[in-house]
Amino acid sequence: MERGLVFDINEFAVHDGPGIRTTVFLKGCPLRCKWCHNPEGLSFSQEVLRGSNGCIHCGACEAVCPSPDHCILCGKCIRACPKNLRRFAARELSSRELADILLKNRAFLAENGGVTFSGGEPLAQPGFLFETMDFLKPLHLAVETSGHVPAEVFREMLGRVDLVLMDIKHADSEVHREYTGVPNDRILANLALLKESGRPFIIRIPVIPQVNDSVENMARTAALLRGAEGLERLELLRYHQTAGAKYELLGKEYPFRYTRETPSLEPFARVFEENGIPVFIP
Repeated sequence: MERGLVFDINEFAVHDGPGIRTTVFLKGCPLRCKWCHNPEGLSFSQEVLRGSNGCIHCGACEAVCPSPDHCILCGKCIRACPKNLRRFAARELSSRELADILLKNRAFLAENGGVTFSGGEPLAQPGFLFETMDFLKPLHLAVETSGHVPAEVFREMLGRVDLVLMDIKHADSEVHREYTGVPNDRILANLALLKESGRPFIIRIPVIPQVNDSVENMARTAALLRGAEGLERLELLRYHQTAGAKYELLGKEYPFRYTRETPSLEPFARVFEENGIPVFIP
């Protein structure tokens, strides 16, 4: 039985596929997007989140820690904190355990929506993901992916899901590398597989100030998508500075800085609509 790390399960999600869904966030991501809003989903390992707001500096956590120089994830500080300011970032579950949690709402999900797997990068835990999916059929299943995964994993995913939600961060490979840590060649190769598969898909573009918010970049992206039969729509996602507190919980600083806002998404929407691509702005 495969086991994996899940850092959140969001019930009643309405923006992750058709209907009202449960979205499962799997831990671990091969990208390091500087604007990432889910830093607790980046590492493939378990972590302890440490809140400081409300801390009374009682020293209880330090008193019980057996390894102050290197966290060994024993959980003693979590149990000792009188303000409950510490917790593990994720739950380790077997595929059967995760499926059982999700199937408690089987009737509702079958009637109204389905299950979407996100992250992190859900395809970075392929064995765990696919085995969980096998337990969930015939529910409507979707995967939200960066596309930066091996082609054989991507192909297997295409044979199992009803819908793919795929991010495209930037059409230029070097700019993509600068802001995410990896080039986009693997992503574009998997996008080609997705287009050829006939599987329904949605493309998502997080519009990041000073990174990809140009008409030129949107036009290059539109050229990649023009004429794709399975493409249901393209979603332009507004950038929001909401991740700072999460980085603090991990003892890190939010790495992304910019000097201007993106004023409007409408000019970008027109670029895609002129190429026959329907656009949705949540």
